[in-house]
Amino acid sequence: MTTSPSSKDPLHGVTLEKILTELSAHYGWEEMGRRVPVKCFTLNPSIKSSLTFLRKTPWARAKVEELYRRFRLRQPQPE
Repeated sequence: MTTSPSSKDPLHGVTLEKILTELSAHYGWEEMGRRVPVKCFTLNPSIKSSLTFLRKTPWARAKVEELYRRFRLRQPQPE
């Protein structure tokens, strides 16, 4: 029996809610709004409003996912 290698994609198995939670905890909403300039990060930001917007707006979701990829690449990797 062979085991499949673990995915190198940092988005594999990660929900959009988890991405937003981690990024907002690390950067804060103000910095997220600077990096991805959308109103859901700058005007009364919340996970719920951001999820609603990003699920309907593919270009913004792609930018958030790319921010998360870069964030994860800078994190220490478990051995």
